[in-house]
Amino acid sequence: MDRFFKLKQNGTTVRTEIMAGLTTFMAMAYILTVNPNTLTAFGQIDMGWYSVFLATALAAGIFTIAMGLFINFPVALAPGMGLNAYFASVVLSSASTDHPFTWEMGLTAVFISGLIFILLTVTKIRQMLLDAIPDSLKHAITVGIGLFITIIGLKNSGLMTIGVEAGSDIPAHTYTDVLSFETVIHLGSLHNTDVQLALIGLLLIGILMVLNVRGAILLGIVGTTIVAILMGAVDFNSVSASEAKWIPDFTQINFMKFDWDGILHTGIISAIATFTFVELFDTFGTLVGTATRAGIMKDPQEGKRRVGKAMLVDAVAVTGGAMLGTSTTTAYVESAAGVAEGGRTGLTAVTTGVCFLLALFLAPVIALIPGSATAAALIIVGVLMVQSIKEIDFQDMVVAIPAFLTVTMMPFTYNIANGISFGVVFYVVLAFIANLFGKKKYDIHWLMWVLFVLIILRYLFFGSAG
Repeated sequence: MDRFFKLKQNGTTVRTEIMAGLTTFMAMAYILTVNPNTLTAFGQIDMGWYSVFLATALAAGIFTIAMGLFINFPVALAPGMGLNAYFASVVLSSASTDHPFTWEMGLTAVFISGLIFILLTVTKIRQMLLDAIPDSLKHAITVGIGLFITIIGLKNSGLMTIGVEAGSDIPAHTYTDVLSFETVIHLGSLHNTDVQLALIGLLLIGILMVLNVRGAILLGIVGTTIVAILMGAVDFNSVSASEAKWIPDFTQINFMKFDWDGILHTGIISAIATFTFVELFDTFGTLVGTATRAGIMKDPQEGKRRVGKAMLVDAVAVTGGAMLGTSTTTAYVESAAGVAEGGRTGLTAVTTGVCFLLALFLAPVIALIPGSATAAALIIVGVLMVQSIKEIDFQDMVVAIPAFLTVTMMPFTYNIANGISFGVVFYVVLAFIANLFGKKKYDIHWLMWVLFVLIILRYLFFGSAG
């Protein structure tokens, strides 16, 4: 192992790497319960909880081990937060339309976006695109997704309810209508058991994070589940032997469940673009940030080379995860937890990956975790993601307005693509005007103009992305 992973060369040991890998697993193991609940929309989408659980554990295990063995990189991968929420929201929002966007179409979109990633990575275009997007928009995308995830957590826990009061079935269109019919967002009933459990989960995770306890989110979910059991809110009979098994039943995986007939559906075109666009920034920030923390970027040339290789594994993971039946599999920022514990090589990633594969044998336990516990985790993940807002200069209106629209349009229109689109369009227009008439000059990469035109054409010919 010392020769294979170059442990001495990186100033680490087998024990340090294994402990770092366990730490990373503890920090991101919440995805094992959050992803199945999110992709099935807490039972509203018929993907099958156990099927998604299997896909989540397998994708995280296989591709994290691949990252460790082939790249010698201390970064773990798993189905990403934000894109899984987008996946579920698109399926749900179109369910009652004439052309529903099925979960099979969603997996097809993820699969195609993975192929696009492989092409973009091999041809080096991926790195060029990352240089084209202003840093302010990259940070705004992260913040917007954080708020998007938070709203999903609030809604699924019952902490937030949305509706039109006063018994009116007339949609509100004006300010007067809003006042008359009270189209409002309510605080959920505190007498509701799910709401109570969500609040307990928020408190537990929050306290653990304040105390800097490793794996705070996972431990908070476990603690909330124990409280739910004591309150009698967990039905042990709800998990049948056929739904979640101690011995993995791989026949239940949604393997290659693609819908090629719907490939030309306008919704799938938008979904492919969104999965590809968001993943570009998410992965780049995670890989570069983790590499810098691990000391890999001390040699910039070698660091860029290894990050480039890691991007290829990440691209393959997107396609492979879709084949297994889950949304976009990507590098996880929680990998920084293992790096902080001393992880410097691929042995850290291999350890984390093995833990995910072992988790396949814990499905019955994980299936008992109440939705309110995972909803609390979603809200906390939102807290972590909005921290990027401090990197945005809101004193500069050319930067502030596009960033603000990116951040707000995602949760308020319930669509990640809308936020990104508004941010790109407004940045190009405002930066162009500032360059013509202002003193300060802003860089507008030629690829931003390409994106600008594509977005305008998309809305012009296909309408809203929502």
